Amino acid sequence: MKYLISLVLRKVPRKYLQLVNGPLLKLAGLWLRGNKFTCPIIDKSYRKFLSYGRINPRPNALCPDSLSLERHRLLWLYLKNKTNFFEKPLQFLHIAPEQCFMKPFEKQHGEGYITADLESPLAKVKMDVHKIPFDENTFDTAMCNHVMEHVDNDILAMSEIHRILKPGGWAIIQVPFFSPLPDITFEDRTITNPKEREKAYGQDDHVRLYGKDYPERLRSAGFEVVEDDYINTLSIEEVERYALPKNEVIYFCHKK
Repeated sequence: MKYLISLVLRKVPRKYLQLVNGPLLKLAGLWLRGNKFTCPIIDKSYRKFLSYGRINPRPNALCPDSLSLERHRLLWLYLKNKTNFFEKPLQFLHIAPEQCFMKPFEKQHGEGYITADLESPLAKVKMDVHKIPFDENTFDTAMCNHVMEHVDNDILAMSEIHRILKPGGWAIIQVPFFSPLPDITFEDRTITNPKEREKAYGQDDHVRLYGKDYPERLRSAGFEVVEDDYINTLSIEEVERYALPKNEVIYFCHKK
């Protein structure tokens, strides 16, 4: 199963996967139900999660019903326990929306919840993150995960997210990191071949490899940045129960 999932991820574009993966994986969910692992987003438990990954599938990563991965389950707990996200309806821009979040976020924020993506058929607004079609000071919060490694100009995209937030608003902007982590983010516009991009950046549709300077790139877009190691405040039992990532820093970006 893990090799089939890996093959599908590598060969089928994301916009098509989003249309069909839910019903197919729910069948697997019936077979995997148990009591060892729990997805906090939907509060369902399983004997194990599915493997997931394009090259080297990670075991016990994908919840078949919510479609959450390790990082999504961590973000859910963070939003719930460390932010005002679930305290009241907010004006919330969700860029490249993850399916696991869409229904509960819609329930929480109603008409204030705006999903946006350049290609996704599930998003409400078709949008290029380099030129966000909303006025400045529009949103209370925003989320943009695993997008910046794909865009031509990440600093411009970060600046656009900063622009559309209200003063006092905040965003979570996550990117993937690959070991060994370089000191400086690496990007080379002459690398266009997919195989060369995979070798240089870790994935064939990435255009840069982020380094230790990532928070400084966020700050250059105008944000105050908290590098929150929230994962290390959780118990070993919680990390194992929810199948969370071991070293995921959450980048909490605040607009003055």
